[in-house]
Amino acid sequence: MPLLYTIGKLTVAPALRLAFRPTVEGLEHIPATGGAIFAGNHLSVADELLLGTVVPRHLAFWAKAEYFKGTGPKGAISKFVLTGLGAIPVERAGGRAALSAFDAAIPVLKAGDLVAVYPEGTRSPDGRLYRGRTGAARLSVAAGVPIIPVGVTGTDKAQPIGTRVPRPGRAEISIRFGKPLDFTGRSDDRTSLREMTDELMAEIQKLTGQEYVPRYAPPRAHPPVSGEPPTAI
Repeated sequence: MPLLYTIGKLTVAPALRLAFRPTVEGLEHIPATGGAIFAGNHLSVADELLLGTVVPRHLAFWAKAEYFKGTGPKGAISKFVLTGLGAIPVERAGGRAALSAFDAAIPVLKAGDLVAVYPEGTRSPDGRLYRGRTGAARLSVAAGVPIIPVGVTGTDKAQPIGTRVPRPGRAEISIRFGKPLDFTGRSDDRTSLREMTDELMAEIQKLTGQEYVPRYAPPRAHPPVSGEPPTAI
């Protein structure tokens, strides 16, 4: 685990757990070693913050590549922090964020690290669970690692869309981990990827109890909060 991430786990994580008091279930489904993909529903920017807080191992998150290339004191600090956290740089220019994220995540997973993705592709606009995109299944097959379904509830109340800072005490937050889905040996053709993705979304829905919508979530009408990483591949 990167040093800066370790420091955060010992300092920031306990403070966040104390402030938000999330109920956590299914930690036994997180493998002690080896790569795995965490694929969950997406209600709020706070999802990633709290997920990293409760997962005992290092969890690699996405960060825009330009944050690693800044100049001056601010750029140096940004690069130092992101590198120290073990973040995955993602090139977002030209609409190729998804492909870039996919390529960057494969060696991370094969090296035995954990990566989080959000198959819906964006935060749910109304609290319902939308159809998943096939990137998580494709990544699982390509890297040869399992997918751990994640179900989060309450974060949309703690940090609604459009707010920059999550607020403790506004809702009961629950984070549930399901049994790993092993797609080893499955084909990566379009039909197979859709079947695996639908299976994954069904498991997420069991964890959250959300109403399922069999269509893709509509794109957000407003730009993302500054610094927000890509949410799905």
